[in-house]
Amino acid sequence: TLDRPDAGRVYFRGESVFDWPDAQLAKFRNQSIGFVFQFHHLLPEFSALENVMMPALIHGWSRERAARSAQEFLVRVGLQDRLGYRVGKLSGGEQQRVALARALVLRPPLLLADEPTGNLDRKNAEQVHRLLFELNHELGMALVVVTHNLELAAGLSRRMTLVEGRLEQAP
Repeated sequence: TLDRPDAGRVYFRGESVFDWPDAQLAKFRNQSIGFVFQFHHLLPEFSALENVMMPALIHGWSRERAARSAQEFLVRVGLQDRLGYRVGKLSGGEQQRVALARALVLRPPLLLADEPTGNLDRKNAEQVHRLLFELNHELGMALVVVTHNLELAAGLSRRMTLVEGRLEQAP
């Protein structure tokens, strides 16, 4: 589930989401938000394809539909040759791209990325940056990124900074 704010409101498509009951909030989180974390939280005993299929299967999609969508996004992130590889055998950059594909498999309208390149080398970080921006544009989703990476932040259309616990418009 999502943590409720201590103060203020969070709106999505004009609705204050934290006014909703827990069950509705959980449904919103599962259907409308994709998450990419600094540490990918993949299941190492499963293949890249199986990891990406997981949210779709949990959502009730057929195996065939889940596999088609998972393959589409794995191809899109450049991992068409790694579908059957166990994620524990993939490089850090490949694992992060699997995590990105997994976050997008349901085509959520909102993607939250928490330090998505924080544990990657420069080359892999640049590749993930490019993919985030391309997929954001192609899918028309909202993209919220938490990052210390100034290059990644510079590519975003609106930047906010957290100063002493308050969000402020970045210069």
